[in-house]
Amino acid sequence: MAKERPRLRAPRLANPPRIVLLDPEIPQNTGSIARLAAALQCPLHLVGRLGFSIDEKAVRRAGLDYWPLVQLERNLDLAHFCHEHPTARMRLFSAVGRKSYLEARYEPGDALVFGCESIGLPEDLLAEHPDEVYGIPTIGGVRSLNLANAASIVTYEAFRQLGAFDALVLE
Repeated sequence: MAKERPRLRAPRLANPPRIVLLDPEIPQNTGSIARLAAALQCPLHLVGRLGFSIDEKAVRRAGLDYWPLVQLERNLDLAHFCHEHPTARMRLFSAVGRKSYLEARYEPGDALVFGCESIGLPEDLLAEHPDEVYGIPTIGGVRSLNLANAASIVTYEAFRQLGAFDALVLE
């Protein structure tokens, strides 16, 4: 068996951002985002309808050995999430956002909200929070980034702004 090599680690944030997936449809994306949430020790909220099962049998079959490390919360809908987490400021991420995710000023406990793969966030939600809609700029002609990639980009930027990577150690 190979000797474990040290890994670069950061201290845990006291009140990390929350990753919020609204009506996720593709299990592989949610699995990748769950791994991100486990790696950063931040809550993952699955809100609304799921396009797949997350029962113990399905998770085991998918080989998600890190699933027990995920701080998972299910919410019936976004209103339920807001009721349960009234201090979480919503930051909405959409391919139609007119401001870059780099312009957002992230605060502890922010809710990083991403829509489903096929249609993104609902138009009425975007219209209700026009100042909190951000996009990830691209150069090429693709319509949008993969949901798991977008969640990773934004979440790491939020953690960077919150100082999570200021005191790295090898463990």
